Amino acid sequence: MGRTGTMFGFQRYDFTPDIMTLAKGLGGGIPIAAIVANEKASVFEPGDHGTTFGGQPFATAVALAVAQTLVDEGLPQQAAEKGDRLQRRLLALEDTHPEVEGVRGQGLLVAVSFKGDIAADVAAAARDLGLLCNNVRPNAIRLMPPLTVSDDEIDRAVDILGEALKTVGNA
Repeated sequence: MGRTGTMFGFQRYDFTPDIMTLAKGLGGGIPIAAIVANEKASVFEPGDHGTTFGGQPFATAVALAVAQTLVDEGLPQQAAEKGDRLQRRLLALEDTHPEVEGVRGQGLLVAVSFKGDIAADVAAAARDLGLLCNNVRPNAIRLMPPLTVSDDEIDRAVDILGEALKTVGNA
């Protein structure tokens, strides 16, 4: 929710899904999940679906607070703007690190692709320098900073990634 620069990822495209699931982003760390369906796909009747966390007032109150905070603070729009900054900074790494092949993503969900299978080494070097990222493919890492990330934190993360690339390149 909000991470791609819109409240929901589908809003970046010219369609509306019949059914959408929500979970981690909805609960802000509290376990909750939801299914949202339009009228034609709404087939559940009360009692049709059992759930471990169903009817839990605390989690539901948290989900409402999370959604309200996303809207009130404009976090999806901020994610779009901060994601643009992150991608611009990451693209600049191509100039100084020839192993960087490209950058892709939306909002604050971004991947960096490499020309070789160095993602695990880059992720380990970045972790040793204080930056957490995932090696989601042998040749790609993913960055998913929090929606509340600052410009300074984005700049620091890219600087650390640059240092990690130097470390891997010199190994």
